Amino acid sequence: MKEKRILILTPTAFPMVTGNAVTAERWRRGLEQKGRSVKVFATEGKTPLDLLREIHRFGPKVIHIHHAYRAAFLFLDPQVASCALPFPIVVSPAGTDIHLDLLAEEKREIVLRILGLARAIVVQNEAMGEAIREIRPDLMDRIHDVPKSILWFGSDPCDLRSIAGCQPGEVLFFLPAGIRPVKGNLEALRAMKAVHRRRPNLRVVFSGPILDEGYGASFQEELRENRAFARWIPQISPSAIRSAYASADLVLNTSMAEGFSNVLLEAMAAGRPILASDIPANRGPLLGPEGEDPAGWLYDLGDPRDFLEKAIRLVDEPKEREALGRAGRLRALQFPRVEDEAEGLIRAYERAARENL
Repeated sequence: MKEKRILILTPTAFPMVTGNAVTAERWRRGLEQKGRSVKVFATEGKTPLDLLREIHRFGPKVIHIHHAYRAAFLFLDPQVASCALPFPIVVSPAGTDIHLDLLAEEKREIVLRILGLARAIVVQNEAMGEAIREIRPDLMDRIHDVPKSILWFGSDPCDLRSIAGCQPGEVLFFLPAGIRPVKGNLEALRAMKAVHRRRPNLRVVFSGPILDEGYGASFQEELRENRAFARWIPQISPSAIRSAYASADLVLNTSMAEGFSNVLLEAMAAGRPILASDIPANRGPLLGPEGEDPAGWLYDLGDPRDFLEKAIRLVDEPKEREALGRAGRLRALQFPRVEDEAEGLIRAYERAARENL
C-alpha cells in the first residue's frame, strides 16, 4: 500500500466547513474507496517542521498541493523544498491563485513557482484551464481536467429558519462561505441591507469561520447593526449542511474569484435557486449547456443596483425560485460521482509519478 500513498496539502481540513476542507475530504474518501492511502494536512497554523515530520512519517508517493499560494509558505521553505522536491508534485490551484494572486506583484512569483513545480495541474472547470493556458501556455500539457462531484456528509437537522427568526411568508437567503474579502460576505450584508429596506420580509443567514481577522471584525460590527434581518453561524456541522440548504429559500455566492464553488453544486443538488456573482467560474454551472434552463441568476459585481433588482425579483417571485431550483436539481442528476472524480485524480497522480498509482 505504501506505493499508493497520497499527501494532500490544503489550507483547512475537516471538520472545518470551508470549500478547501470539504473538497479535500471528498477527495480523501473517494481515493480511499479506490484503495489509496490518503493523508490530508492542513497548512494553516502549521510550521515547516510540522510538514517535514508529516512527510517523513507518512512517506507519500505523490504530494498534492491544493491552493498554491496558501500552501506555498510551507512548501517553499528551504528545508521542506530540499526534502519534498524529489517527490512528484500535483497542484490544484484555487480561483484566488489564478484570478487574484497572479495580479498581485508580491504573490505572482510564488504562484508561478508552485505551478512550475507541478508535474500535473488539476483543474475542475473549463474557465480555470483556459486561464492557466493564457498565463503559462508552456504548462498546457500538464493540465488535467477532473470532473467535480458532490458528497453529503450526513443528514443531521439544521433549521436555518428558526435560527433566523423567520415568520411565515418571509424569504430566507443563505450564504455559506468563510469570512474573508474574496468571498464578499461584508459586501453581501450591505447589499442585503438595501434589499431589506425595500422588502422587510427578507432574512439572511451567513455561515462560515472567520478566515481574515480584520475583515471578520468589520463583518461582525456590521452584523450587530443589522440583527433585524441578518444572522451569522460560525460553523454548521458537516453532517447538517444538507439540511441547512433545504431550509433556505435562496442561496448566495458573492465571491470575487472562484475555482469551482462547492456551494453551487450543493445548492443545485438541494434544489435551491442561486443568486451569484457574474465571474467566469460561476457562469457555466449556473447557466448550464446551451438549451438548458438556468439554475440561478448572475449579477454584476460592479453594479450594486443589479444585485438589488435581482434579489427583489427573487423575493417577489416564488414561481421563478421554484423554476430555478427545479432546473438545478435536474442538472444535479448529471453530476459526476465521487468515484469518477477520484479516477480523474488518480490519472493526474499517475501522470505525475509516471507509474501506476
